[in-house]
Amino acid sequence: MHSSPLATFPFFLSYLLPLVVILSVFERGWWSFAPIGIVFVVLPLLDSLFGVAAQWREAPELAFNRYFRAVTWFWVPLQAFLLAWVLREVRSGQLSTGEIVGATLSMGIAAGAIGATFAHELIHRRYAAERALGHVLLALIGYTHFALHHIQGHHRWVATPRDPATARLNESFYQFLPRSVVGGFISAWHFEDERLRRRNKLLVSFSNRILRGLGLQAVACAGLFVWGGRVPMFAYLGQAAVAITIIEAINYLEHYGLMRRELGNGEFERVSPQHSWDSAYRLTNWLLINLPRHADHHCSANKRYQALELLPMAPRLPAGYATMFLMALLPPLWFSVMNPRAKSLARAGRA
Repeated sequence: MHSSPLATFPFFLSYLLPLVVILSVFERGWWSFAPIGIVFVVLPLLDSLFGVAAQWREAPELAFNRYFRAVTWFWVPLQAFLLAWVLREVRSGQLSTGEIVGATLSMGIAAGAIGATFAHELIHRRYAAERALGHVLLALIGYTHFALHHIQGHHRWVATPRDPATARLNESFYQFLPRSVVGGFISAWHFEDERLRRRNKLLVSFSNRILRGLGLQAVACAGLFVWGGRVPMFAYLGQAAVAITIIEAINYLEHYGLMRRELGNGEFERVSPQHSWDSAYRLTNWLLINLPRHADHHCSANKRYQALELLPMAPRLPAGYATMFLMALLPPLWFSVMNPRAKSLARAGRA
């Protein structure tokens, strides 16, 4: 069973979301916002129904089941098609302003919650073709520099003041969001500058991957404007903004308030399971291809998603990602739930 295609079935549940987006646009009216309600109302309820995973470890042979790669590969053309289809519907002139807003938000949720999660998995792979697929998904939301900062910066400096993608204790999501977006871009620019210097190439040149990504977005926006005017262009930018917000919200909850001890001379203790928040809820893990098993990912970044484990020493979030996202939007509620947990872990780490 573990070596057959059937083992991948739970992780294909993510593919239901594009169908929901398409149906919501067809039905129109208030149905345009149905994907939002499903993700942020129905999903938390189902998370509670399905409960948490019973076992800590996955079957070892899952790591060698190549069918799991298809889950992430097939999503790339699907998201590209979905985005093109949504933009065509927006351009048609048959949708009201509210329906356009609903379609834009729904597309952004699909691209941020599922697409960016799959992109994250792909950019960690050692095969260039898979990494390229990850970059395509990031390009669809105008966030290609995320790969540079995430691989070279976040994984090195996670849970330290040097990582803009690690949320500090008592830092609200609204404070974290601009700091992480800007800090991530600056970090990526720094790494690209270093790479080009080693190769004796100019920073401002076609060799600069960040500038190539920005140029691609400019061309995409110009092309959309020529094709359909401002509305599809703003819909494209809107879905990208929603997706980026979701990416950063996930960053926020994955490491909130967790810090590594400084050893001196700018060095920190090694990353351990205590420096990432895990979530053991089955449905969240199926939809997000085990991204919530985040402690194991940071301890073994080369592991494919199906082989990630729930580590006993990792702290646990009290709910699935959708519920935690909504909680993060209400800072007093977030602080009341998460601060005691983070402080307790900090005291245990100092003991």
